[in-house]
Amino acid sequence: MKRYRKWLLKPADQYRTEELQLGEEERNLTSEIDRNEKLLKDIFRNCSDIVFRKIRVAGHLQWLVVFIKSLVDEKMIDEHVIKSLVKNDNTRDEQFEEVEILDDQMVSAANTNTTGSISEIVRLVLMGYAVVLTAGDSNALTVTVSGLDKRTPEEPTSEPVIRGPREGFIEHISTNIGLIRRRIKTPRLKTESFTIGEISQTQVVVAYIEGIASDAVVEEVRKRVSRIRIDGVLESNYIEEFIEDYPYSPFPQVHSTERPDVVSAELLEGKVSILVDTSPFVLIVPMTFWTGMQASEDYYIRWPIATFVRWIRFMFATIAVLAPPLYVAVTTFHQEMIPTSLVLSIATAREPVPFPALVEALLMEITFEALREAGIRLPMQIGQAISIVGALVIGQAAVQAGIISAPVVIIVSITGIAAFTIPRYSFANGIRLLRFPLLLLAGTLGLYGIAIGILGILAHVASLRSFGVPYFSPVAPLTLRELKDVFIRTPFWAKTRRPQSIAANDSIRRPPGQKPSPNRGE
Repeated sequence: MKRYRKWLLKPADQYRTEELQLGEEERNLTSEIDRNEKLLKDIFRNCSDIVFRKIRVAGHLQWLVVFIKSLVDEKMIDEHVIKSLVKNDNTRDEQFEEVEILDDQMVSAANTNTTGSISEIVRLVLMGYAVVLTAGDSNALTVTVSGLDKRTPEEPTSEPVIRGPREGFIEHISTNIGLIRRRIKTPRLKTESFTIGEISQTQVVVAYIEGIASDAVVEEVRKRVSRIRIDGVLESNYIEEFIEDYPYSPFPQVHSTERPDVVSAELLEGKVSILVDTSPFVLIVPMTFWTGMQASEDYYIRWPIATFVRWIRFMFATIAVLAPPLYVAVTTFHQEMIPTSLVLSIATAREPVPFPALVEALLMEITFEALREAGIRLPMQIGQAISIVGALVIGQAAVQAGIISAPVVIIVSITGIAAFTIPRYSFANGIRLLRFPLLLLAGTLGLYGIAIGILGILAHVASLRSFGVPYFSPVAPLTLRELKDVFIRTPFWAKTRRPQSIAANDSIRRPPGQKPSPNRGE
């Protein structure tokens, strides 16, 4: 037993190697149903939710149905498996039936398969399948009867839209694949399945559109996913941290989303998506810097409005990074840059404060981040009230006590609001993190320190790559034709090509000459 227990915990791609070291009787079913039952009961011992349903014919054990009752729909098993077997037991003679006859004539479930591998049987039972063993046959019939409760696809709370689809991914991978196929109805949409996690045995699916996605990117995704060695995968971030190019960068190189429409749009651009069972967040690669600044709603409203909103995001993202460092640098080292009336007002406000501007800003930034985190962790009914009221009360009390000056409270509040304008949560977290090293540089070196920090950030971003695609493309390296969807959101009829750096195989998105005109119908 110890030998095949160790073998069952091996990664999926190591099963074949390990099987060569085991006897045939330990890795395959035999024609003796009693022996198969003993072996499976030994593997699943101390598992109280495993069911071994025996069906006898003329006093002899003819069929054995094995399933985990917490993972299956027992009504489906009763209707399509057990009832069919029991109904036919009186019409069978004592001669044993082959599993092919069982599949073709008796079990009425839609999705069935046969296997003789014990490791495959154990894996399928743990995934929510029922397995039917037949006396006298060394193969078993596997039946899909998954019955776990699942929530309905609802609008993601992390990516709300005013106009657009209201569906979101859930924790069931088959449903998530179906949500994508509802939008992309083509056999060119390929889904390749992997099993990751020595203990969790989590299903991971790589999806792409054949003929549009780059073959090199697809092969690289396969390679990075298949080489993962971990005991369990509980969320898609487990996979993300194993496949990103630069794990120490604050910028995410893998895009994650809960929206099927976003995944479908990215697949049509030539990207590759990675779905993880039990996680509603789907990963998309490759990712660029500009993807983090784009929202799905940009493509559901008129393009001039979307362009204006996009520029608002760029402006406030800059404020989110630079506002506190600029305040600290100017008030500490470069007071001559401030108008006289304003510098007098700031000096008056800061007169009772015992701390320098750098300490003030750091205290307020850390307090704001703590309030924001508390608002997320508290129950929804009181979380928002605590974060908003807490910020107002603490800020006002700190100003009246002379601990913090009013200008710092204003600057930090504007910075916090600015960070919320960034649509991608993981990308916004990276932007938030950059404020703190820039604050330290501003408090020690002034504007010179901020300049050094900005140059360092730009150099870092320009050097990043996501699955071979430059992170700052199409700005660096500059590709003028692909700038149509970076700083502006061009209308759909004007975007005739896909990004060449991503969709290397098929760059034609739609034929040109579709600009609407009042004379087009004549």
